[in-house]
Amino acid sequence: MSKNNDHLRLFLPGPTEVSEEILNAQTEWMVGHRMPECIELVGRISPKLRKVFRTESRVYIAASSGTGMWEAATRNCVRDRVVHFANGSFGDRWGEVHAANGKEVKVVTVEWGKPVTPEIVLENLKGESYDAVSFVHNETSVGITNPVKDIAAAIRSLPGGQDVTIMVDSVSGVSGAQIEFDEWDLDILLTSSQKAFALPAGLAFSAVSDRALEKAKTVPNRGYYFDYVTMEKYIVKDQTPATPAISLLFALDKQLDNMMAETMEGRWDRHMAMRQVTMDWAKSRGFEMLADEQYSSPTVSTVANTHNISIGELNKHLRTKNMVLSNGYGKLKDKTFRIGHMGDWGVDDIKELLAGVDEFLVQKGLL
Repeated sequence: MSKNNDHLRLFLPGPTEVSEEILNAQTEWMVGHRMPECIELVGRISPKLRKVFRTESRVYIAASSGTGMWEAATRNCVRDRVVHFANGSFGDRWGEVHAANGKEVKVVTVEWGKPVTPEIVLENLKGESYDAVSFVHNETSVGITNPVKDIAAAIRSLPGGQDVTIMVDSVSGVSGAQIEFDEWDLDILLTSSQKAFALPAGLAFSAVSDRALEKAKTVPNRGYYFDYVTMEKYIVKDQTPATPAISLLFALDKQLDNMMAETMEGRWDRHMAMRQVTMDWAKSRGFEMLADEQYSSPTVSTVANTHNISIGELNKHLRTKNMVLSNGYGKLKDKTFRIGHMGDWGVDDIKELLAGVDEFLVQKGLL
């Protein structure tokens, strides 16, 4: 990572730090999106993306934020009714997207700081008929990883469960937290570039199962920009329906090469090591984690502000060291602070950030 004197290093839940190598990859000469050079570029990217998503199926690419892929999932794969589980701000927002697209949605709200469990899901599916279930894998606002594997297995075990479309938001999870698209029998898994991929913002990705694609063909009013059927016609030709963010594709191609060299298992282990260092530090300094350790996110730690420190003052101090972390989100602002340990950061980087926080705590007589 660069440590230039004028560079503010981002320990945020997103956008995350982007290395100079990846920033420079965007400076390749521009090509036309229907030229052989761009087709070859997408052709290099697609198999590597499938490895990141752990799937033999397709991974669609769009020039948007992850929010766009929420809308894609909703418009393509909610035919009748969807039950949506939310235990944080982004889960709440996806529920609003379902409704905004005219879908019949039942939103099940779980207390912030608590996980969505298979038991909660099964209880709300009992005696009801839904053709889709949606929830967030790694809820960025609260630093919780919901047990996707167990939730999916519970849904599939139900009568008719094989026909339910399982839609998962892993915007701050994919490439940093383990998730297995094929093995866990998911239908839609979406993410975006500015989180654990450690890329500039502007790209979104979604793995889509054969089952979900076939369902999409039967759902009316899918729109145009995020229509899976249209996306499929182009991705099989190593293209996108509309002009992609070509500079970002060059950066993605380079970053995927780095990921393949590290391996996904190595990447997951590195994120878990950063999580452990952060949790151990928080507990040793008299803070508490918002989530139970079993469900604490590998990519973003939400720390309860038990010392009632000023997060603004803390960040003012950290900025003198060219670092910044994040306040709590929404109703957790000032009650928590969040440390993004995702992307290309390593344990030593996190230790440097935490040493900076320690200096602030010493100044305040808290350490």
